[in-house]
Amino acid sequence: MQSEIEALVAAGPAADRDAVRGMFARLREALSSGEVRAAEPDSSSPMGWRVNTWVKQGILLGFRFGEIVDMSMDHGRWPFYDKDTLPMRKLSVSTGVRIVPGGSSVRDGAHMGHGVICMPPMFVNIGAWIGEQSLIDSHALVGSCAQVGARVHVSAGAQIGGVIEPVGALPVIIEDDALVGGNTGIYEGAIIKARAVVAAGTVLTGSTPVYDLVREEIIKPSANRPLVIPEGAVVVPGARAVTVGKGPAWGLSLATPVIVKYRDSRTDTRTELEAWIR
Repeated sequence: MQSEIEALVAAGPAADRDAVRGMFARLREALSSGEVRAAEPDSSSPMGWRVNTWVKQGILLGFRFGEIVDMSMDHGRWPFYDKDTLPMRKLSVSTGVRIVPGGSSVRDGAHMGHGVICMPPMFVNIGAWIGEQSLIDSHALVGSCAQVGARVHVSAGAQIGGVIEPVGALPVIIEDDALVGGNTGIYEGAIIKARAVVAAGTVLTGSTPVYDLVREEIIKPSANRPLVIPEGAVVVPGARAVTVGKGPAWGLSLATPVIVKYRDSRTDTRTELEAWIR
């Protein structure tokens, strides 16, 4: 499939339309099953992950060669219009995924592990990968190609950004057993390592410095490395004084994520309470 996609990308607008659409249907199936991923663990990488550029190229082909059609529901009383290459995913009881009634959507080409819970309304975009027993809460978004591990709680209103372009860019990655608080935003390829806790209202981007009070260091992304929140870190919203210009006179401060602790038995006890809803 990789060589086929790369050949179609090289052909550009002259690519055979039927060949692209046939390829994209097979790619969606492979993404949904988890056989293919837009990014995957890689122990040889300093970040522990690698991007499968050809997968993202294939997704972009699917967008380019699709046609807008009427996808309305309830006999047209609930109107939707989208590319015909991007249908909703058809799940069944056998997948073990709970989609609670109330207006949630999962695009075909998104992988949903056994035991995933979707609270309405939420949205999972194509190329995303969600591990087993994770919870995607109300009004949460999991963007294109984002990778969410097993037993992750993505709380209400959280936004997990996705990255399709540029095709070589790392998407947002949330590793196993992490907790993402309500109204949190994680964007631009940030990596949240296993068991980390991102408190409600925290915003992390690919260019956000994070102040680690425990280890007394500043975690900064670089040109070759995205923002990486360490394993087990507890990150909360903070503020940093503006010391230049009119900052001191006006009493200004900038929002700054702060690591205040690393997970301990007390934190684990609190996060384990959600097991009772499963």
